Amino acid sequence: MECHHFGALDYKKELQKPSIFLRSPPQFLLRIQSVSLPLSSPAMISLRLRRCAQLAALFQKCPQPRLPSAHLLRDTFVISPKHYFSTTPDSAPVGVDKNNFERLYIHGSPSPQPRPIDLELEELPDKDNNEQSEGKSLTDGSVQEKEMSALEKEAWWLLNRSVVNYCGNPVGTVAANDPGLSNQMLNYDQVFIRDFVPSAIAFLLKGEGEIVRNFLLHTLQLQSWEKTVDCYSPGQGLMPASFKVRSIPLDGNSESFEEILDPDFGEAAIGRVAPVDSGLWWIILLRAYGKITGDYALQERVDVQTGIKLILNLCLSDGFDMFPTLLVTDGSCMIDRRMGIHGHPLEIQALFYSALRCAREIIPLTDASTHLIRAINNRLSALSFHMREYYWVDMRKINEIYRYKTEEYSHDAINKFNIYPDQIPAWLPDWIPDKGGYLIGNLQPAHMDFRFFALGNLWAIVSSLTTQRQAEGVLNLIEEKWEDLVANMPMKICYPALEYEEWRIITGSDPKNTSWSYHNGGSWPTLLWQFTLACIKMGRQDLAYKALQVAEKRLSTDKWPEYYDTQTGRFIGKQSHLYQTWTIAGFLVSKMLLENPELASCLVCEEDLELLEGCACSVSKSARTKCSRKAAKSQVLV
Repeated sequence: MECHHFGALDYKKELQKPSIFLRSPPQFLLRIQSVSLPLSSPAMISLRLRRCAQLAALFQKCPQPRLPSAHLLRDTFVISPKHYFSTTPDSAPVGVDKNNFERLYIHGSPSPQPRPIDLELEELPDKDNNEQSEGKSLTDGSVQEKEMSALEKEAWWLLNRSVVNYCGNPVGTVAANDPGLSNQMLNYDQVFIRDFVPSAIAFLLKGEGEIVRNFLLHTLQLQSWEKTVDCYSPGQGLMPASFKVRSIPLDGNSESFEEILDPDFGEAAIGRVAPVDSGLWWIILLRAYGKITGDYALQERVDVQTGIKLILNLCLSDGFDMFPTLLVTDGSCMIDRRMGIHGHPLEIQALFYSALRCAREIIPLTDASTHLIRAINNRLSALSFHMREYYWVDMRKINEIYRYKTEEYSHDAINKFNIYPDQIPAWLPDWIPDKGGYLIGNLQPAHMDFRFFALGNLWAIVSSLTTQRQAEGVLNLIEEKWEDLVANMPMKICYPALEYEEWRIITGSDPKNTSWSYHNGGSWPTLLWQFTLACIKMGRQDLAYKALQVAEKRLSTDKWPEYYDTQTGRFIGKQSHLYQTWTIAGFLVSKMLLENPELASCLVCEEDLELLEGCACSVSKSARTKCSRKAAKSQVLV
């Protein structure tokens, strides 16, 4: 069976060629001749990379490649072909704008032939020296070897069974692998970007980085595809919601087949909504891959850097909105059905902030990137202040809203969004604890969505979108309202559920999102890993252990369902798929993080006070342009 990627590079075939290339200064190319050792052996790969590094050191302008960690040296596909992409003038084909970063020259196009240089091979480097390479994995020696429980063995077996292969290489995991619904899988047999994230982290923490690397590269190649819905194409840089490996006849021959990746950008999804969160999760996972494996060469590739910039261009583009938050339609994130979250939903803002923080670490500071990094810093500063100041509610803030005056026409208005006090729901004053609070679900002119959304609040803690005091307040609220938010299964995707007439109007009478089911107050076990990560960051492992113990009692017995129904999560969801992959992966990630909490540092972002020193607006004495820096910084110091 042949592999076909609609014009993308076939890295497997390239790496199986009898030579490996290293890009050096424009007129120089080193070539290492093949030897008798097997090309795919770890020793041969390590030797070649080290010889490249040694030779490159002879030339001042030749950057030395970072070496991947020992556990990544498994086959040739793992080694990054970062030099197959080049923007050097000497290798660019005629007609290509040499100063345009977005127009790439792909290795294989007509160009001057490299001059071969024969090299003598030295002794193979010993194992100890290999482990001291620059790209050493943080998981090498960090994950303690222990006997896995029967539950963990079952989870790993199920996770490995869900792996999808493309051209003989693992590229992701299916959303669910429910044998009872093999003929009714809808799109659950596809690889979703958001669903794969916990699976990717589980593999990374176990020391298996190949599948994550392949996933990042192949989804990156899908990014540039042109898709249309009713003759309209979404913006360049949009990441697909999912993709599926399909086999099609080769050139009309029914006996020969080729594999293709068929992505879905929302044109086939329910509601035809583009996945805003896919690109944000991709950047977050890219950063986690580098920090856990030490393979930073992947981040430095020209095509990867271009992909990041295309995603950011979509998110940072100018529009009609007056706020630093992202304006999106309903169903553009994990809650992918109509649930009244259109506008500026918390989940998107938390992922947006996290992706900006990750991108700022990955993008190198050069003359070409100065403008983009400045835009990122400005947006981070403004977004941080906006979320901490206007989305946060506790008892004091609710009392303040209760006393709001309306129809204030002034630059100094206290009620800036003209929120009517009668919007405070009847359940809220008696529900919120004295010591605790949370970020509300949405904020727009004359509208505050006071529902508690778990993923947005948890990821706000992980990314340091909240202040230290606010993060502690969120966990205090979860602990205080444990029976409402966790009960028999962690944890509620949102609280409370929409009921009766409110459900009919907001969801459009959605039969899947009935009260306390699915996205409307259902309990989702996959949220366990985000909860664990937030607890470790705040030093509250006790809460994470408590939630994990609750989940362990039922997950295997219930066949790892997608979600649970009822107000306390007692029933398996009425339309829940069994053997849901991110339920399985979320459990495994939680177990590994609690056993090795130091690894959580690879996934979280700490507070960056430099962001608060910079200002996203013009400092002026005029009331029209007030600086938010002091207000944001004062919250950090509380």
